[in-house]
Amino acid sequence: MATLTVLKFESAGGAETMLDTLSALSKQELIKIHDAAIVTWPEGKKKPKTQQLVNLAGAGALGGAFWGMLFGILFTVPLFGLAVGAAMGALSGSFADFGIDDNFIKSTREKVTEGTSALFLLSSDAVEDRVFDAIKDQKFELIASNLSKDEENRLRAAFAEEE
Repeated sequence: MATLTVLKFESAGGAETMLDTLSALSKQELIKIHDAAIVTWPEGKKKPKTQQLVNLAGAGALGGAFWGMLFGILFTVPLFGLAVGAAMGALSGSFADFGIDDNFIKSTREKVTEGTSALFLLSSDAVEDRVFDAIKDQKFELIASNLSKDEENRLRAAFAEEE
């Protein structure tokens, strides 16, 4: 089963650095990346810049429509009127089937702010100890995931000593 994870970085380039690392691990078959997108929110800008990684398109890729709707819910709904907001609210309910619930949306919206970046990663089959070792020196915060609570706790515990 694929996992959707959102990692936040305190710099605009943090998400790209992490993706470069994970892509190298993918080539070593230590993690399978089905799809990914990066959000970069430069200082002084009113909204973030999003980038879907189209070179990863394949059977497991989510596609531009998914990322467009998700980023629309995350970053533009507060700017719309009530009617559009209500429609997007109904749409966001359909994301719950994929582990993207109101808590996922709220947490991501609150934490991905001006001056930060985020990596949205759909992955599976990670060799956990090797992946953790490769990314341990990168500063990030796990802000949302549809991992099971046990899996998420293990991930947080692996990086607790690094904080």
